[in-house]
Amino acid sequence: MIKAGIIGGAGYTAGELIRLLIFHPNVVIDFVYSTSNAGNKISAIHQDLIGTIDLNFTDTINTEVDVLFLCLGHGNSKSFLEKNIFSKTTKIIDLSNDFRLEKDKTIAHKTFVYGLPELQKEQIQNANFIANPGCFATAIQLAILPLANANLLENDIHINAVTGATGAGTSLSKTTHFTWRDNNFSHYKAFEHQHLGEIHQSVNQLQKKFNAEINFIPNRGNFSRGIFATLYTEFKGSLEEATLLYTDYYKDAKFTFLSEEEIHLKQVVNTNKCLLHLQKHKNKLLITSTIDNLLKGASGQAVQNMNLMFDFEETEGLHLKANFF
Repeated sequence: MIKAGIIGGAGYTAGELIRLLIFHPNVVIDFVYSTSNAGNKISAIHQDLIGTIDLNFTDTINTEVDVLFLCLGHGNSKSFLEKNIFSKTTKIIDLSNDFRLEKDKTIAHKTFVYGLPELQKEQIQNANFIANPGCFATAIQLAILPLANANLLENDIHINAVTGATGAGTSLSKTTHFTWRDNNFSHYKAFEHQHLGEIHQSVNQLQKKFNAEINFIPNRGNFSRGIFATLYTEFKGSLEEATLLYTDYYKDAKFTFLSEEEIHLKQVVNTNKCLLHLQKHKNKLLITSTIDNLLKGASGQAVQNMNLMFDFEETEGLHLKANFF
């Protein structure tokens, strides 16, 4: 058994992570750190865990844990690691955007590896420090990486994607209140979302001469969780050729699947899956991608990365079922 610590334990991603690790056969939760909730029961914040976990939040840290998950707000992981020194054997998985870009990946002799298993599984297996991908970035990259791998992203990519309310985190703002979100729909950060940097980085890793535009319009949906993305770009080949390209690229992927039927959000919510669907419209290839933003887009992918780092079965603790009704 390995011991796990969680930093920033009160948010949505930490809640999902706790749920997954409680039932992971190879992991025991050593501590869940939250200065604002220190001494309170974890189940008082994550209330579905009443009767499942008897731990309290703490403001002290065990620096000898085997794996540390950072579930802090963006920009806070870097400062936390500058102030706290862990054992040389402690593996770290950061769920913020602090270390995802090449220019930011190193801090205090720690070099973080970008943790998208479908892009670089072997590097993750040999890593000690992982930068977990963003939720939009995961859904979008999985939709286009097979084309980049074949050097077939030759034109601009157009993306329209919608995320649920949990994508904004637990902090309240004008656009997260129920009265604003309910029966509502809006876009935000058009063409300049923070996940574009890591998307460009991964595409250029596979297709080094890619220089087209990635036009991304993120939207807020009036549902709790999930991401549904539609992307299109010019593609000279046939639908059959595109299908072969995708099935070959994902032939060894444990959680990413190409569907012959049109896909929808309920197929993936509460799972670690990404489902993809392809359609050809004249000279354009339409790619649909859907994930659960808190699982494959955050905590589920973090556990998937942990499994790879510790040589566990990649799917261990992630046999989750969608709730259809």
